[in-house]
Amino acid sequence: MRRAAVATLLLIPCLAAAQDDWANLGRFQAANEALGPPGRGEERVVFIGDSITAGWSGASPAYFEGRGYVGRGIGGQTTPQMLVRFRADVVDLEPGAVVILAGTNDIAGNTGPATDKMIEDNLASMAEIASANGIRVILASILPAAAYPWAPGIMPAPRIAALNEWIEAYADDNDHVYVDYHAALADDAGGMQAPYTTDGVHVTPAGYAVMEELVEAAIDEALSRPRRQPGVLRLRPLDGCARTTGNRRARGC
Repeated sequence: MRRAAVATLLLIPCLAAAQDDWANLGRFQAANEALGPPGRGEERVVFIGDSITAGWSGASPAYFEGRGYVGRGIGGQTTPQMLVRFRADVVDLEPGAVVILAGTNDIAGNTGPATDKMIEDNLASMAEIASANGIRVILASILPAAAYPWAPGIMPAPRIAALNEWIEAYADDNDHVYVDYHAALADDAGGMQAPYTTDGVHVTPAGYAVMEELVEAAIDEALSRPRRQPGVLRLRPLDGCARTTGNRRARGC
């Protein structure tokens, strides 16, 4: 009996943290309801991500104001958390396009260990949900980082580079737009150049200015493409080789 009681006491902080986290997933509920549907002729663009996306509108408010750009970043989040809220914070807002910037917190282990395959699957799932709802997809590279201040001992640069290769290939294979922030912000060691970062991970106004120029071109490209017919997902034939909606075989097949 005592052992069970001790185990219960040890679980309470974990359960409380989980409950707080689930509540955080609904952070934008009131804002989403207040936003309403896009205006006539408006091509809304939703930016979903973590603290880098969350801090963007604060560092560069003029970039978001009056343009139909909607920031939906939550600090510390990982790809599974974004996937859970993707319908509420992206699909239900009826955007013309979504910018997905995610993955660095997975590498840092914010919600526990995550393999590259797990991160890739979550990114692919978000992209597929968007495509199935006629939303054009812009997949962003993970930003450079040589270390995480809150997770000492992790050396993220090689994993970031590998995941970015996958993101670019996946975007190409599925007719999405890829925006490469990494190449513009990285130093020779795979970290972020000093003028662009506050702590090696988060971005300065100068860094956001570089990102804005790149993503603006990506948004223009995405919105110039016709919307996909809602309900059409990637095809998965019996040979196990994934195909795009255009029936092209995925790389490596």
